[in-house]
Amino acid sequence: MNVTERRRAVLAHVREEGRQTLAALAHHFGVSVQTLRGDIRVLAEQGLILRRHGEVMPFPDQENVGYDQRQIVNQAGKRHIARQAASLITHHQSLFLGTGTTVEQLADSLHDKQGLQIMTNNLHALIKLCALECELIVAGGRVRRRDQDVIGGDAWRFFQRYRVDVGIVSVGGMDSHGQLYDYNDDEVMAREALLAHAAYRILVLDKTKFDLPLRCAAGSLADYHAVITDSPLPDRLRSPLAAQGVRFMSGA
Repeated sequence: MNVTERRRAVLAHVREEGRQTLAALAHHFGVSVQTLRGDIRVLAEQGLILRRHGEVMPFPDQENVGYDQRQIVNQAGKRHIARQAASLITHHQSLFLGTGTTVEQLADSLHDKQGLQIMTNNLHALIKLCALECELIVAGGRVRRRDQDVIGGDAWRFFQRYRVDVGIVSVGGMDSHGQLYDYNDDEVMAREALLAHAAYRILVLDKTKFDLPLRCAAGSLADYHAVITDSPLPDRLRSPLAAQGVRFMSGA
């Protein structure tokens, strides 16, 4: 492929797979790191990707990629997170499930739980949850067709009506200080209502969201009782919060 085709391919790969090292990208495309660095410089100058400490990632101000693309990113990590989250759920609990592909994976890990009551605005998760023996309540209102979920005011009013034992959510990104972010206010609004009415709050966060500050602030790790990742967070983030009772679970 020529230079233009390679740069388009690099951009598509980074958007689909998330954060990548320069060495890994160079190996994937069969070019030298020096050659790849030139491609990355051009893409970064165009505001298409972000360079940071020998790595590249999707540019934070871009809208999140489509749901079908996100479903195939880091599937193994998301499945591991889902199994860990399911281990915190007991029979006959009431649950809020938020949006996102990691939360959707959780629906596949709840088959051995009996008597659950589940409320969600995640239509992808809803399809899988229909296979469970549980009570299901779904948010109504305007559907975000690309992601097949309900967010904004409709979801806010939905979550305002209920009180549950456990709320499980994901976010768009997290910066190096443990502050959380998302792509738009509608997602944040729905999540805030969900968390406000859940007695126990769980954050599920796969490694592609690390060091990814976005436009809209969405709280911090300290807002949760449990944080589940597929790759350990740095001690500087975990230690102060663990001392306050936040539980951290990861793949290592």
